[in-house]
Amino acid sequence: MKKTLLLAAGLALTSSAMSQTKQITLEDIWQNGTFRVEGFSNLRSMNDGEHYTVLTRSGIDCYSYATGLKESTLADFASMKIDGRNLTDVEGYEFSDDEEKILLETGFEPIYRHSGVSDYYVFDRQSGKATFISEKGKQRLTTLSPDGKKVAFVRDNNLYYIDLATLREIQITTDGQMNKIINGTTDWVYEEEFAITKGFAWSPDSKKIAYMRFDESDVREYTMQLWGGLYPDNYTYKYPKAGEANSRVEIRVYSVETGRTFYPALGGEVNAVGDGSEWEYVPRFQWTRNPDILAVMRMNRLQNRMQILTFDVKAGGNSGTVVYEESDKAYVEVPDTWLFLKDAKNFLITSERDGYRHVYLHGLNGQPVRQITSGNFEVKAVCAVDEKSQTLYFTSHESSPVNTDFYKIDFKGKKKVCLNHSGLGTYQAMFATGCKYYITVYSNANTPPVYALYNSKGKLLKSLVDNSRLRDRMHDYGTGHKEFGSFRTSTGTELNYYTVKPADFDDGKRYPVLFYVYGGPGNQQVTNSYGYSDYYWYHMLAQKGYVVVCFDGRGTGGRGASFKKQTYGDLGRMECEDAIEAARWFGKQKWVDADRIGIWGWSFGGYLSSLAILKGNDVFKTAIAVAPVITWRYYDNIYTERFLALPEGNAKGYDDNSPLNFADRLQGNYLLVHGTGDDNVHVQNSLDMISALEAAGKQFEFRLYPNKNHSIYGGNTRLNLYQLMTDFILRKL
Repeated sequence: MKKTLLLAAGLALTSSAMSQTKQITLEDIWQNGTFRVEGFSNLRSMNDGEHYTVLTRSGIDCYSYATGLKESTLADFASMKIDGRNLTDVEGYEFSDDEEKILLETGFEPIYRHSGVSDYYVFDRQSGKATFISEKGKQRLTTLSPDGKKVAFVRDNNLYYIDLATLREIQITTDGQMNKIINGTTDWVYEEEFAITKGFAWSPDSKKIAYMRFDESDVREYTMQLWGGLYPDNYTYKYPKAGEANSRVEIRVYSVETGRTFYPALGGEVNAVGDGSEWEYVPRFQWTRNPDILAVMRMNRLQNRMQILTFDVKAGGNSGTVVYEESDKAYVEVPDTWLFLKDAKNFLITSERDGYRHVYLHGLNGQPVRQITSGNFEVKAVCAVDEKSQTLYFTSHESSPVNTDFYKIDFKGKKKVCLNHSGLGTYQAMFATGCKYYITVYSNANTPPVYALYNSKGKLLKSLVDNSRLRDRMHDYGTGHKEFGSFRTSTGTELNYYTVKPADFDDGKRYPVLFYVYGGPGNQQVTNSYGYSDYYWYHMLAQKGYVVVCFDGRGTGGRGASFKKQTYGDLGRMECEDAIEAARWFGKQKWVDADRIGIWGWSFGGYLSSLAILKGNDVFKTAIAVAPVITWRYYDNIYTERFLALPEGNAKGYDDNSPLNFADRLQGNYLLVHGTGDDNVHVQNSLDMISALEAAGKQFEFRLYPNKNHSIYGGNTRLNLYQLMTDFILRKL
């Protein structure tokens, strides 16, 4: 075993403090706000690069970057009255390009995990008047035009815009229909797997709107029952499972001036499954800096080829020019960064083409310019681009996969500088317009987020939020002792892990161990960052005498493409082997009670914990599976086919590692949990698992949460769920 990778910075507990610590309760974690984190909501830089704004319950406040002090309130919600309405509970805001108007969002009602409808107001800073946009119902994705004179939005699957001078509403599309045609937003599977819900974009000159049109006619439906009335209601929506037909997707461009529509030819608006080589997906599109040039990304069904095309809307030709192309033996990741520069000649894009995610400069003429970042580490995110100084600011895993470091580098890939102002841990950064200032958000495994303001030279100007009260509370409750390490498996693979041990840990004693797993492709759980609610649950279990362990096995992220993609076509096998090896390795440690090792996980982690207690029935005594995938044939096609290809060509990959095939091996204690309103991983998965276990004559425990989605939350639900799991662990482990 390698020695500890790092001892996360944070709270050092003395033996006297340990003996006086308070006991953590589930109410502390999920109900009372005992461990609430302070921070900023909707922080935005203003155009001058000297001020930033934050959203509060009472308004939008303006602060100076130079001092970090509040200078004014740009919008006072209490004083706004709009046609007899009182503006309360504002959840989001957006400035027009000239910052004279502010779009305000309120009354959000969720649809799925990342989408919903809201009411919107436009506040005119000069007149002090706020205008309620529409009396015809809540809208989706309402967005100001760059010139601030119009707003566009989606209602009932149709795209509209409103002229703010007259409040005249213009309907751009008329064929929108539930479970058939979608305009201006995306279908369920694009929202979930491509992380895109906004399906329209204003051109930079505010004269055109590019939008997506989904034809869902051939996509099969899934129906969930919603409970609570005399008879349950049925909710039916389109959900394309592995191997099934997708929506036919088009990009259209509407001219606000003429009312005409332009139709770019994407080269394959098809929904026949085929062999996976045909162009199937449009995961991204955006306007370039030229208001007449639209860029569209397309991918084939197998997601191992990706192209970016540009379309000259002004010229009128509907055929595009390929300016970028990438392919991979497994799959191509949708770029985290795809940014067109002001020179109108180049763009920045992230790619794994050299084996690690890095940033490249590419020409709109189709020619590569250069690779900017390089090395055997992953770029995590591009934070900002200073085009004037030709400087790129980014975060990466350079020091270790468990850390997220902060760097800057010039466009030539030179003059790289580390900006880790607070030591190792996890950094995020928010920049002022023009990059004269930036605000970092730093945390590590035992330190809650710290917000600090710096100038471009790296000088600390002000500590904005240090969460000192929470740090004191963590000390009172005896948390702050998550530790990191690594071990080597029988295959020679080194895997990272963390442990949460009792504050009075004695390696002369033997402790029961609970593993937490996720394990899905590209995901990381072992990170030197603040852990929020589950962090305190693990410390609560540690107070009760348990050790909690989390590890990242083969196929997880932060360690390059080959490490991540080695599970391609065979999900579950390596991940489960690693879970069993981890349990056996820890079981050999003198302080572990090898007869009391458990495992739990959610979603992919629920799949892995289910598989582990079945295949590893000689090492795992107990398992909890929350909202698990039980067979990949039931999951959506974009995710599943990305990692397993088409089911007709890889039946073994879909079936060989389904827990259904190993139900007769259950020997330990198994708790299965699912929400009946889970639109992501359908409860159908757990019901099939129940049938398999019953057919095998196995006993287990099961809990349904009526109408709850994949996240299983709302009201007292999370408190109830974690009480259920805690009681099960205390009884069965």
